[in-house]
Amino acid sequence: MARGLKRVKSVEQSIADTDEPGSRLRKDLTAWDLMVFGVAVVVGAGIFTLAARTAGNIAGPSVSLSFVLAAVTCGLAALCYAEFASTLPVAGSAYTFSYATFGEFLAWIIGWDLILEFALAAAVVSKGWSDYLREILLLVGLDVPTQVSSGGVVFDWGAVLLVAGLTTVLVLGTKLSSRVSQVITAVKVAVVLLVIVVGAAYVRAENYTPFIPPPADGSTGASGLDQSLLSLFFGMETSTYGVFGLLAGASIVFFAFIGFDVVATTAEETRNPQRDVPRGILGSLAVVTVLYVLVALVLTGMQPYTELATPPGGDDATLATAFAAHGVDWAAAVISVGALAGLTTVVMVMMIGQVRVLFAMSRDGLVPKVLSPTGSRGTPVRSTLLVGGVVAVVAGFFPAGTLEEMVNVGTLFAFILVSAGVIVLRRTRPDLKRGFRAPLVPLVPILAILACVWLMLNLTALTWVRFLVWMGLGVLIYFVYGRRHSLLGIRQRAEARRAGEPGDG
Repeated sequence: MARGLKRVKSVEQSIADTDEPGSRLRKDLTAWDLMVFGVAVVVGAGIFTLAARTAGNIAGPSVSLSFVLAAVTCGLAALCYAEFASTLPVAGSAYTFSYATFGEFLAWIIGWDLILEFALAAAVVSKGWSDYLREILLLVGLDVPTQVSSGGVVFDWGAVLLVAGLTTVLVLGTKLSSRVSQVITAVKVAVVLLVIVVGAAYVRAENYTPFIPPPADGSTGASGLDQSLLSLFFGMETSTYGVFGLLAGASIVFFAFIGFDVVATTAEETRNPQRDVPRGILGSLAVVTVLYVLVALVLTGMQPYTELATPPGGDDATLATAFAAHGVDWAAAVISVGALAGLTTVVMVMMIGQVRVLFAMSRDGLVPKVLSPTGSRGTPVRSTLLVGGVVAVVAGFFPAGTLEEMVNVGTLFAFILVSAGVIVLRRTRPDLKRGFRAPLVPLVPILAILACVWLMLNLTALTWVRFLVWMGLGVLIYFVYGRRHSLLGIRQRAEARRAGEPGDG
């Protein structure tokens, strides 16, 4: 049994399976397409909503440093992703990488983990899109709510409309998805640059003081299971403001960077993955980091952080809040339009990532094989329709709540396995051709692991409880279905029977 859990799918076998008739993806993407996908998915909820909320409630003006810390962590992990993706250009990202290094069980765990990251994030962000749609409708004089209630059930038709439209685009082909992303991404980047230029005129130096606000006391700040695990370990009353607030802020705004790893899931559809995937991953991360830090500095310079805090029973602050406070209503309107465009591409690329992970797991037999066939356009139509349906149901009928931390812990866990996998594969397969080699191995992967663990410790204790419950459910599903239907396991059992050896179960 233990041998079965550790069975490794070789790099050669993974690449060979990409030519399996009926489940072959079309190679249409270039480095520019991948960079657009990366910027498209990362520039979204984080820059339009998360920065203001985190500054007001957790970190104060030091939220710009929180973005830097999160970016450093992502940068270290990105180097590892780039090496893996150029060595193993197969759909599935961290799932596929883990299968080639740690074995099937951990591959399943990380695949289940990525479902938490991509599908849940797509549903949550689509609900944010619906909120901005409501604002746009009000701006043009239409008082049409995007959520309707009947018999105690709330239906978010705005979120479902977005998911349905994007599912149609994804079914029609990945290249079309890239073209749509290019247009919408150009719009939202232009809006972000406008925000930086216009907002800079309203920056006041006194709003940066104190840059790291003194810690709130336990009666006003987050405490108990709602405070960070690290501050709980050190016996602190709260992780609101202060140094622990800055660190907790980094763990929260990490959500704003989630998605650059989606670029790795499209490696199989890239014309020259050894060259283009590393460029796409690292290039998109560099662009969004600069944008995020500049926006955070402008935002906290325009308005005191205390005015960005969420009042009891009130709405969270957004990027538009600071402009509205200065009477720049036209800028608030433009930001709403940019946010609508930004969240559109976030949901689309998150869905692409989820579809590709599900497709890869299906091709390996760990989920039903019926999801692996590709249509005439070279896209996994059945997987796309299933993901679209699930995301639509979750977004349409379930409250979003504050789910960023659940997505964050799952993503950081994936980063840890990918970083460790680079060290393992360098030792076990030094002969492999690598289009990109991460520098200073094993130092860079070790630093990436330590940075991810550090951010995970700054997430709330309640988030850890929820994460462990989710992973426990994944383990149960693996032993009930995945282990018995694994294509690699079936092959190995067949070989063992031919050799007259006992199988691994």
